[in-house]
Amino acid sequence: MELGKREIMAKRAAEELHHGDIVNLGIGIPTLVANFIPDNIRIVIHSENGFLGIGSSPILGEEDPDLVNAGGFPVTLIPGGSYFDSLLSFSIVRGGHLDITILGALEVSEEGDLANWIVPGKLVPGMGGGMDLAEKAKRTIVLTTHTDKKGKPKIVKKCSLPLTAQRCVDLIITDMAVLKVEKEGLILKEIAESSTVEEVIQATDARIIVSSDLKVIKGL
Repeated sequence: MELGKREIMAKRAAEELHHGDIVNLGIGIPTLVANFIPDNIRIVIHSENGFLGIGSSPILGEEDPDLVNAGGFPVTLIPGGSYFDSLLSFSIVRGGHLDITILGALEVSEEGDLANWIVPGKLVPGMGGGMDLAEKAKRTIVLTTHTDKKGKPKIVKKCSLPLTAQRCVDLIITDMAVLKVEKEGLILKEIAESSTVEEVIQATDARIIVSSDLKVIKGL
């Protein structure tokens, strides 16, 4: 089956995972990463609503209403997986036990600041576990579209929305590119084969340094 852009983005994010990693997957596109874990590695996926050992999405019609991720979508549990209360779940997060968290974003600054909890014009109860995840995970990867529905850049020089956490993002994976957050700025490491460097620069409201070893993401 041909993969859509969201799935290709999730597959690319899965390539950042290593054997033995404990990984949190945020709401939205990040949840799809569980479907693309390489066969040669074993990781443990955490969900802040109280799971360790989440597997891929269940077969249609075989969903368990008691097994859902933090976004409320059905999941499976791998052999040896466990579930527990929010106290233990956030003890895992705040204790710094997560190797990687993969989160969605509304804005990411060129310094790695993350804004992903206030949706303009919508009432939200709070940022949930986003702040803890972004601050405490050993590595934070953002998985998001490069622009919003109106074509406005999500990758900016400085965030205009309230921050989730400061200087927490290490890598940004979008439908146009892969950018690494470094002290000297955003390094364009990979580009979608359907995009050009000029298009990525125009769709980004921050300075970009093009890598001398720029790679192409096939199918995106």
